[in-house]
Amino acid sequence: MKAFYCDQFVLPLPEGHRFPMEKYRLLRERIQASDLPVELHEPSSVTDTDLCRAHDRRYVQRVILGQLTDDEIRRLGFPWSAALVERSRRSSGGTLAACRAALVDGFSANLAGGTHHAGYNLAEGFCVFNDSAVASRALQAEGIVERILIIDCDVHQGNGTADIFREDASVYTFSIHGEKNFPLRKVTGRLDIGLDDGTGDVAYLQALHQGLKQALSEARAQLVIYLAGADPYEGDRLGRLKLTKDGLAARDRMVFDACQQHQLPVAITMAGGYAPQVHDMVDIQFATIGEATRRSTRAVA
Repeated sequence: MKAFYCDQFVLPLPEGHRFPMEKYRLLRERIQASDLPVELHEPSSVTDTDLCRAHDRRYVQRVILGQLTDDEIRRLGFPWSAALVERSRRSSGGTLAACRAALVDGFSANLAGGTHHAGYNLAEGFCVFNDSAVASRALQAEGIVERILIIDCDVHQGNGTADIFREDASVYTFSIHGEKNFPLRKVTGRLDIGLDDGTGDVAYLQALHQGLKQALSEARAQLVIYLAGADPYEGDRLGRLKLTKDGLAARDRMVFDACQQHQLPVAITMAGGYAPQVHDMVDIQFATIGEATRRSTRAVA
Protein backbone atom coordinates (compact mmCIF):
# COMPACT_ATOMS: atom_id res chain seq x y z
CA MET A 1 0.00 0.00 0.00
CA LYS A 2 1.19 3.53 -0.73
CA ALA A 3 1.24 6.21 1.97
CA PHE A 4 2.26 9.86 1.63
CA TYR A 5 3.89 12.04 4.28
CA CYS A 6 4.80 15.71 4.67
CA ASP A 7 6.10 15.83 8.24
CA GLN A 8 9.52 17.00 7.08
CA PHE A 9 8.05 20.50 6.73
CA VAL A 10 8.46 21.69 10.32
CA LEU A 11 6.26 24.58 11.39
CA PRO A 12 7.80 27.30 13.60
CA LEU A 13 5.23 27.11 16.41
CA PRO A 14 5.33 29.06 19.67
CA GLU A 15 6.54 27.39 22.85
CA GLY A 16 3.85 25.20 24.39
CA HIS A 17 1.59 25.25 21.34
CA ARG A 18 -1.34 22.85 21.77
CA PHE A 19 -1.22 21.15 18.38
CA PRO A 20 0.88 17.94 18.59
CA MET A 21 2.80 18.19 15.31
CA GLU A 22 5.20 15.41 16.29
CA LYS A 23 2.48 12.77 15.87
CA TYR A 24 2.96 12.86 12.09
CA ARG A 25 6.68 12.17 12.28
CA LEU A 26 6.22 9.48 14.90
CA LEU A 27 3.58 7.74 12.80
CA ARG A 28 5.86 7.66 9.78
CA GLU A 29 8.74 6.36 11.91
CA ARG A 30 6.50 3.64 13.41
CA ILE A 31 5.54 2.51 9.91
CA GLN A 32 9.16 2.53 8.75
CA ALA A 33 10.21 0.41 11.74
CA SER A 34 7.38 -2.08 11.22
CA ASP A 35 6.95 -4.94 8.79
CA LEU A 36 3.83 -3.42 7.25
CA PRO A 37 3.91 -3.58 3.43
CA VAL A 38 3.76 0.20 3.02
CA GLU A 39 5.60 2.20 0.39
CA LEU A 40 6.24 5.74 1.68
CA HIS A 41 6.34 8.74 -0.65
CA GLU A 42 6.79 12.48 -0.25
CA PRO A 43 3.87 14.19 -2.02
CA SER A 44 4.09 17.11 -4.42
CA SER A 45 2.54 20.47 -3.67
CA VAL A 46 -0.83 21.20 -5.20
CA THR A 47 -0.97 24.18 -7.57
CA ASP A 48 -2.84 27.45 -7.19
CA THR A 49 -5.26 26.13 -9.80
CA ASP A 50 -5.92 23.05 -7.65
CA LEU A 51 -6.54 25.20 -4.58
CA CYS A 52 -8.84 27.62 -6.37
CA ARG A 53 -11.19 24.88 -7.51
CA ALA A 54 -12.11 24.39 -3.84
CA HIS A 55 -11.36 27.81 -2.34
CA ASP A 56 -11.98 31.46 -3.14
CA ARG A 57 -9.11 32.79 -5.26
CA ARG A 58 -8.72 35.92 -3.14
CA TYR A 59 -8.50 33.81 0.00
CA VAL A 60 -5.84 31.56 -1.54
CA GLN A 61 -3.75 34.55 -2.56
CA ARG A 62 -4.03 36.18 0.87
CA VAL A 63 -2.86 32.94 2.50
CA ILE A 64 0.09 32.64 0.13
CA LEU A 65 1.12 36.27 0.61
CA GLY A 66 0.70 36.22 4.40
CA GLN A 67 -2.16 38.72 4.35
CA LEU A 68 -4.54 37.04 6.81
CA THR A 69 -5.88 39.39 9.45
CA ASP A 70 -5.15 38.96 13.16
CA ASP A 71 -8.69 37.65 13.65
CA GLU A 72 -8.16 35.10 10.88
CA ILE A 73 -4.88 33.97 12.41
CA ARG A 74 -6.59 33.48 15.78
CA ARG A 75 -9.35 31.50 14.11
CA LEU A 76 -6.75 29.34 12.37
CA GLY A 77 -4.77 28.69 15.55
CA PHE A 78 -1.35 28.75 13.83
CA PRO A 79 0.92 31.74 13.19
CA TRP A 80 1.41 32.37 9.47
CA SER A 81 4.69 31.29 7.89
CA ALA A 82 5.92 30.28 4.47
CA ALA A 83 6.45 26.77 5.91
CA LEU A 84 2.77 26.65 6.91
CA VAL A 85 1.72 27.46 3.34
CA GLU A 86 4.04 24.86 1.85
CA ARG A 87 3.03 22.18 4.32
CA SER A 88 -0.64 22.91 3.64
CA ARG A 89 -0.02 22.55 -0.09
CA ARG A 90 1.82 19.27 0.48
CA SER A 91 -0.88 17.95 2.78
CA SER A 92 -3.48 18.51 0.05
CA GLY A 93 -1.04 16.97 -2.41
CA GLY A 94 -0.78 13.93 -0.17
CA THR A 95 -4.53 13.41 -0.20
CA LEU A 96 -4.69 13.86 -3.96
CA ALA A 97 -1.86 11.34 -4.40
CA ALA A 98 -3.57 8.93 -1.99
CA CYS A 99 -6.78 9.16 -4.01
CA ARG A 100 -4.92 8.34 -7.21
CA ALA A 101 -3.18 5.40 -5.56
CA ALA A 102 -6.40 4.09 -4.02
CA LEU A 103 -8.06 4.01 -7.43
CA VAL A 104 -5.32 1.58 -8.50
CA ASP A 105 -4.61 -0.38 -5.32
CA GLY A 106 -7.91 -0.24 -3.44
CA PHE A 107 -6.49 1.50 -0.37
CA SER A 108 -3.96 4.28 0.19
CA ALA A 109 -3.26 6.88 2.87
CA ASN A 110 -2.07 10.38 3.55
CA LEU A 111 -0.23 10.39 6.90
CA ALA A 112 -1.54 13.92 7.41
CA GLY A 113 -4.61 15.62 5.96
CA GLY A 114 -8.17 15.69 7.17
CA THR A 115 -8.18 19.51 7.36
CA HIS A 116 -11.96 19.65 7.31
CA HIS A 117 -12.52 23.01 9.06
CA ALA A 118 -11.07 25.03 6.18
CA GLY A 119 -14.03 26.49 4.29
CA TYR A 120 -14.43 28.15 0.93
CA ASN A 121 -12.87 31.43 2.05
CA LEU A 122 -11.65 30.89 5.60
CA ALA A 123 -9.13 29.06 7.77
CA GLU A 124 -10.20 27.55 11.06
CA GLY A 125 -9.20 25.02 13.68
CA PHE A 126 -5.63 24.37 12.43
CA CYS A 127 -6.92 23.97 8.85
CA VAL A 128 -5.65 26.23 6.05
CA PHE A 129 -6.74 24.42 2.88
CA ASN A 130 -9.34 21.66 2.79
CA ASP A 131 -7.39 18.69 1.40
CA SER A 132 -10.47 16.50 0.83
CA ALA A 133 -12.12 19.25 -1.21
CA VAL A 134 -8.97 20.11 -3.16
CA ALA A 135 -8.39 16.45 -4.05
CA SER A 136 -12.04 15.84 -4.96
CA ARG A 137 -12.25 18.82 -7.27
CA ALA A 138 -8.91 17.95 -8.93
CA LEU A 139 -10.02 14.39 -9.70
CA GLN A 140 -13.33 15.64 -11.06
CA ALA A 141 -11.66 18.29 -13.21
CA GLU A 142 -9.41 15.63 -14.72
CA GLY A 143 -12.41 13.40 -15.45
CA ILE A 144 -11.07 10.56 -13.27
CA VAL A 145 -14.16 10.27 -11.07
CA GLU A 146 -17.51 12.03 -11.02
CA ARG A 147 -18.93 11.19 -7.59
CA ILE A 148 -17.09 11.05 -4.25
CA LEU A 149 -18.13 10.15 -0.71
CA ILE A 150 -16.32 11.79 2.21
CA ILE A 151 -16.70 9.76 5.43
CA ASP A 152 -15.60 12.02 8.27
CA CYS A 153 -15.01 10.20 11.58
CA ASP A 154 -13.09 13.00 13.24
CA VAL A 155 -14.76 13.92 16.54
CA HIS A 156 -15.38 17.45 15.25
CA GLN A 157 -17.93 18.18 12.53
CA GLY A 158 -16.50 18.74 9.05
CA ASN A 159 -18.00 22.20 8.74
CA GLY A 160 -15.55 23.45 6.12
CA THR A 161 -16.14 20.46 3.87
CA ALA A 162 -19.90 20.89 4.19
CA ASP A 163 -19.50 24.59 3.37
CA ILE A 164 -17.54 23.94 0.17
CA PHE A 165 -19.91 21.25 -1.11
CA ARG A 166 -23.22 22.65 0.17
CA GLU A 167 -24.50 23.13 -3.41
CA ASP A 168 -22.57 20.27 -5.02
CA ALA A 169 -24.41 16.96 -4.95
CA SER A 170 -21.52 15.16 -6.66
CA VAL A 171 -19.56 15.09 -3.38
CA TYR A 172 -21.50 13.54 -0.51
CA THR A 173 -20.35 14.65 2.96
CA PHE A 174 -21.05 12.34 5.90
CA SER A 175 -19.84 13.50 9.32
CA ILE A 176 -20.26 11.60 12.60
CA HIS A 177 -19.09 13.78 15.48
CA GLY A 178 -19.65 15.17 18.95
CA GLU A 179 -22.73 17.37 18.71
CA LYS A 180 -21.71 19.76 21.50
CA ASN A 181 -18.06 19.90 20.48
CA PHE A 182 -16.22 22.33 18.21
CA PRO A 183 -17.26 23.99 15.94
CA LEU A 184 -19.99 25.78 17.86
CA ARG A 185 -21.85 26.56 14.64
CA LYS A 186 -22.21 23.47 12.48
CA VAL A 187 -22.66 23.67 8.70
CA THR A 188 -25.21 21.16 7.51
CA GLY A 189 -23.76 18.48 5.23
CA ARG A 190 -25.55 15.77 3.30
CA LEU A 191 -25.57 13.52 6.40
CA ASP A 192 -24.63 14.59 9.93
CA ILE A 193 -24.81 12.38 13.01
CA GLY A 194 -24.22 14.36 16.20
CA LEU A 195 -23.44 12.30 19.30
CA ASP A 196 -23.68 13.18 22.99
CA ASP A 197 -20.60 13.68 25.13
CA GLY A 198 -19.61 10.38 26.69
CA THR A 199 -20.83 8.22 23.82
CA GLY A 200 -18.90 4.94 23.97
CA ASP A 201 -18.03 2.11 21.63
CA VAL A 202 -21.40 0.36 21.36
CA ALA A 203 -23.60 3.40 20.70
CA TYR A 204 -21.01 4.94 18.39
CA LEU A 205 -20.69 1.83 16.24
CA GLN A 206 -24.45 1.44 16.02
CA ALA A 207 -24.80 5.02 14.79
CA LEU A 208 -21.90 4.62 12.37
CA HIS A 209 -23.42 1.43 10.93
CA GLN A 210 -26.67 3.23 10.14
CA GLY A 211 -24.86 6.25 8.76
CA LEU A 212 -22.69 4.19 6.45
CA LYS A 213 -25.71 2.31 5.15
CA GLN A 214 -27.47 5.56 4.27
CA ALA A 215 -24.43 7.39 2.91
CA LEU A 216 -23.26 4.56 0.68
CA SER A 217 -26.76 4.13 -0.72
CA GLU A 218 -27.32 7.81 -1.43
CA ALA A 219 -23.84 8.87 -2.56
CA ARG A 220 -23.51 6.50 -5.54
CA ALA A 221 -19.79 7.20 -5.24
CA GLN A 222 -16.78 5.96 -7.17
CA LEU A 223 -14.25 6.84 -4.45
CA VAL A 224 -14.26 7.30 -0.67
CA ILE A 225 -12.09 9.73 1.27
CA TYR A 226 -12.05 8.56 4.90
CA LEU A 227 -11.05 10.91 7.73
CA ALA A 228 -9.86 8.47 10.40
CA GLY A 229 -9.53 10.88 13.29
CA ALA A 230 -7.96 9.61 16.51
CA ASP A 231 -9.81 12.18 18.60
CA PRO A 232 -12.97 10.16 19.47
CA TYR A 233 -10.55 8.29 21.79
CA GLU A 234 -11.52 8.31 25.48
CA GLY A 235 -8.14 9.81 26.41
CA ASP A 236 -8.30 12.72 23.97
CA ARG A 237 -8.32 16.09 25.70
CA LEU A 238 -10.56 17.71 23.05
CA GLY A 239 -12.72 14.75 22.02
CA ARG A 240 -15.25 14.18 24.83
CA LEU A 241 -16.43 10.88 23.37
CA LYS A 242 -15.45 7.63 25.08
CA LEU A 243 -14.20 5.29 22.40
CA THR A 244 -11.52 2.81 23.37
CA LYS A 245 -8.66 1.83 21.09
CA ASP A 246 -10.51 -1.41 20.39
CA GLY A 247 -13.61 0.61 19.54
CA LEU A 248 -11.67 2.79 17.11
CA ALA A 249 -10.20 -0.29 15.47
CA ALA A 250 -13.73 -1.66 15.09
CA ARG A 251 -14.74 1.67 13.55
CA ASP A 252 -12.03 1.32 10.91
CA ARG A 253 -13.03 -2.26 10.13
CA MET A 254 -16.66 -1.23 9.79
CA VAL A 255 -15.83 1.58 7.36
CA PHE A 256 -13.48 -0.59 5.31
CA ASP A 257 -15.91 -3.54 5.25
CA ALA A 258 -18.74 -1.31 4.04
CA CYS A 259 -16.60 0.27 1.34
CA GLN A 260 -15.32 -3.09 0.13
CA GLN A 261 -18.85 -4.45 -0.03
CA HIS A 262 -19.61 -1.59 -2.42
CA GLN A 263 -16.31 -2.14 -4.28
CA LEU A 264 -15.14 1.37 -3.48
CA PRO A 265 -11.48 2.42 -3.26
CA VAL A 266 -10.57 4.27 -0.06
CA ALA A 267 -8.10 7.11 0.47
CA ILE A 268 -7.43 7.57 4.19
CA THR A 269 -6.41 10.77 5.96
CA MET A 270 -5.41 11.07 9.61
CA ALA A 271 -7.45 14.11 10.72
CA GLY A 272 -7.43 15.06 14.43
CA GLY A 273 -5.89 13.69 17.58
CA TYR A 274 -5.04 15.57 20.80
CA ALA A 275 -4.33 12.96 23.46
CA PRO A 276 -1.87 14.10 26.17
CA GLN A 277 0.24 11.03 25.38
CA VAL A 278 1.20 11.37 21.73
CA HIS A 279 1.89 7.65 21.44
CA ASP A 280 -1.80 6.93 22.04
CA MET A 281 -2.59 8.82 18.83
CA VAL A 282 0.20 7.05 16.99
CA ASP A 283 -1.10 3.66 18.22
CA ILE A 284 -4.59 4.43 16.93
CA GLN A 285 -3.51 5.69 13.53
CA PHE A 286 -0.89 2.99 13.07
CA ALA A 287 -3.69 0.46 13.63
CA THR A 288 -5.74 2.21 10.92
CA ILE A 289 -2.86 1.90 8.45
CA GLY A 290 -2.30 -1.72 9.45
CA GLU A 291 -5.94 -2.61 8.82
CA ALA A 292 -5.83 -0.90 5.43
CA THR A 293 -2.67 -2.74 4.34
CA ARG A 294 -4.36 -6.07 4.97
CA ARG A 295 -6.98 -5.09 2.42
CA SER A 296 -4.87 -3.36 -0.22
CA THR A 297 -4.21 -5.15 -3.50
CA ARG A 298 -0.68 -3.74 -3.51
CA ALA A 299 1.85 -5.27 -1.14
CA VAL A 300 5.35 -3.80 -1.11
CA ALA A 301 8.15 -5.58 0.72
